[in-house]
Amino acid sequence: MTPTATMITTLSIIMGTIMTMSSSNWLMAWIGLELNMLAILPVISKPKTTRASEATTKYFLTQAVASAMMLLASTINAWQTGNWDILELKNKFSTTIMALSLMMKMGAAPLHFWLPEVLQGTTLQTALLITTWQKLAPITLMYMISNNIQPAILMSMGILSMIIGGLGGVNQTQLRKTMAYSSINNLGWTIMIMALSPNMAIMNISIYIITTTPIFLMMTSTSTKTLQNLATAWTTCTTTTFSIALLMLSTSGLPPFTGFMPKMLILNELITQNLATLATMAIMTSLISLLFYLRIAYLTMMLTSPMTTPSLTKWRTQNQKSPLTTMMIPTALFITHLIPAIPY
Repeated sequence: MTPTATMITTLSIIMGTIMTMSSSNWLMAWIGLELNMLAILPVISKPKTTRASEATTKYFLTQAVASAMMLLASTINAWQTGNWDILELKNKFSTTIMALSLMMKMGAAPLHFWLPEVLQGTTLQTALLITTWQKLAPITLMYMISNNIQPAILMSMGILSMIIGGLGGVNQTQLRKTMAYSSINNLGWTIMIMALSPNMAIMNISIYIITTTPIFLMMTSTSTKTLQNLATAWTTCTTTTFSIALLMLSTSGLPPFTGFMPKMLILNELITQNLATLATMAIMTSLISLLFYLRIAYLTMMLTSPMTTPSLTKWRTQNQKSPLTTMMIPTALFITHLIPAIPY
């Protein structure tokens, strides 16, 4: 794209999200989401490949359906209550439809079918955008209406997302699909606790975003897209590869990394609310997702030879070091050790 088109697209994506997050009216929130969706379509289709065109079409169709569901729910609620205020979502049918539409926009189970395919068909930078920035507006809307959504819906959707996110990522060799199922799994934790403590849900998704961002940036700098690429990246990017492994372990919620903090607080809240069965299911699904995180850590840290390999690989024909990588490594190491910041 030309610099002008890139600037217009970037501003539209940012303004669409900000408009949705700052609005108190369903129509303005819907307009912001539509602006955001239309602006990111040329970004997804930028590679000019058949796979990118397919990903763009899937993203557009699913987001359009979610937007239609959102407009339907807000219209029915306005018909019943007489106003378009986001906080006045009182109709139970409208609330359920709205929750489903927001989950489809985020890519939470069982409406997650589009997320792995879209991430696989686009670039790593766009995948980062979809798994982080694109979730801010729907999460904000869900936070605002969380008191009106039935807790059973949020908890069942959350557990289902955790199960599908864990099982779906086990047999993946493509890192973009693995990160997609990781996103679904972490969304499950966020949605599940949204019914009991919305502030804790925001903390969980925030820590996920600040942990996922350096993972994608370092994968981009090393051109790492598969587990095989990651296993051979240590020949020229040893520190970066180790940082990716540590960040993956942090995302999985393994102590003593930062990702363990929100999961521990969520489990504590569930047990406090006499939901020990739900907490047990969350722990079991977390162990499933830990499997593919540990596989990545094993490939990057335990299969590393103590000596430089004499074999020729594509990593040895180009210098992958960049100022961005140099900056992200200490940032990543700092992010993985924020566990002392736990509130209690």
